[in-house]
Amino acid sequence: MSASPSITAPVSLGAPRRAWLTDLPVLLVAVVWGTSYLAAKGITTAHTVIAVLVLRFAVVLPVLVVAGWARLRALTAAQWRGAATLGLILSGIFLLETYGVVHTSATNAGLIISLTMIFTPLAEAAVTRARPPRAFLGAAGLSVLGVVLLTQGGGFTTPSLGDLLMLLAALARTVHVLAMSRITAVRSADSLSLTTVQLGSAVAVFAVIAAFPGTGDSPWAVALDFGPREWAGLLFLSVFCTLFAFFVQMWAVRRTSPSRVSLLLGTEPLWAAAAGIALAGDRPGVLGLAGAILVLAGTSWGRRSADRGAG
Repeated sequence: MSASPSITAPVSLGAPRRAWLTDLPVLLVAVVWGTSYLAAKGITTAHTVIAVLVLRFAVVLPVLVVAGWARLRALTAAQWRGAATLGLILSGIFLLETYGVVHTSATNAGLIISLTMIFTPLAEAAVTRARPPRAFLGAAGLSVLGVVLLTQGGGFTTPSLGDLLMLLAALARTVHVLAMSRITAVRSADSLSLTTVQLGSAVAVFAVIAAFPGTGDSPWAVALDFGPREWAGLLFLSVFCTLFAFFVQMWAVRRTSPSRVSLLLGTEPLWAAAAGIALAGDRPGVLGLAGAILVLAGTSWGRRSADRGAG
């Protein structure tokens, strides 16, 4: 970011426009992330989860390696180990999310995973033994109530397997965030190298799992069986939800505040719900709609409360 030391009228009038030029790509990342659950659901079955994960990240990994080769070579052994450890956790997240979205609606998947924004500050408070603000605890309770209602759209029943897997994925995301903050070696690593090693570790895990019998169709068989619609969905997940999203975040945090980027990315569950209802025909019912509203309200309130507490 660059700014003139003297503030003139033309600069002040142009500042909001420049801010929105930065905000719009970040908001687009939130949109593609929100629709990624629907895209993954459209090309994945219970028998192709592992294969789709291998293909999704094998497509994008070479680009990241080439783009960051010099910085990858500069990583220390400790940084490689730390990033690889994070990659193992990341592989668990993607496994839980992908199996979860196969067994639940795209709307439920996007809203339940948003509980990470509530779980992470609570887990951090538990680790540091710092009591979270009362407002944040209220927001957490509101979000949990929302998820309960969301999974009961057709009446009070046992949550589906997919709902439970997405809840575990939200917890795994929390573990990943805490691990990133507590593994000292990775703090000094640049974001591109860290992401590349993590994704490489995750792909290695998926490839090993795919080699075992009974874990579903092989990546090669799935690739040959894909038609134009499935390849379009896979490339959307690889290019837009992974490559585009990563580079936009790197670009945006250099031009605006991390808090602003986080706030915009926090709209992801809203877009997930919108895509599920508008494109997939999800019908959460009255209870489900009430739950969706409570989740969105609770996570938004909790994010603001956590920011105020950090400040």
